This record gives sequence, C-alpha cells and structure tokens, in this order.
Amino acid sequence: MKIQYSPEAVDRLKDIKRILGINTYKNIRESISGLSTAPQKGALVEKYIEIPNPYRFLHVSQHYVFYRIDENTSVVKITDIFSEREDFLRTMFGISLRTQESIDYWKE
Repeated sequence: MKIQYSPEAVDRLKDIKRILGINTYKNIRESISGLSTAPQKGALVEKYIEIPNPYRFLHVSQHYVFYRIDENTSVVKITDIFSEREDFLRTMFGISLRTQESIDYWKE
C-alpha cells in the first residue's frame, strides 16, 4: 500500500525532527513505512473510545500516529501525529478525560 500524509502530519514530523532530533524522527518514519506492507498492525481507536470511526494508531517514541486505510485506493492515510502529552482525544473526537474540577485546579 502507498503511504499518504496529511498536511498536519507533515508539519508534526517537521516539528519532531527540529525539536526532538533525527533519531526520534527516523523511528517514527520507519514505523509508518512498515504500514505499507502491514497496514492492519495499528490498534483500532474504536476499541478504546467506543465511538465508531475508521482510525488506527501506532505508539512510537512517545507519540501516537493516527491513520486510516482506504481499501479502494490502497492508501494508508497518516492523518496526524500527537505527543503522549497532548490531549489527542479532545482534538480528534471532542472527548475529554479530565474533569472540570481538574481543569480549574491546574488552570489549564
């Protein structure tokens, strides 16, 4: 399968390379490249959040790589990449695991 990156994923990879260095960047790129021969290897997001969606993810070098598989065009579409520290559930699905009390306490 062919690998295709969204503009957001390209920007994230550039930031990772610039901020975290070439080794982290290479680890993530190598894992993504592996999807061309084994696109099903990532975990289904739906199993974790119980909301039907087409996304899968890989956990690599303290980052989550989100992608979906387009069987019709034989393309793995890398949609975004998030650090473990980011609230990707809220960004992607509008889900927050934090309570308002926690947000108020930490002023975030």
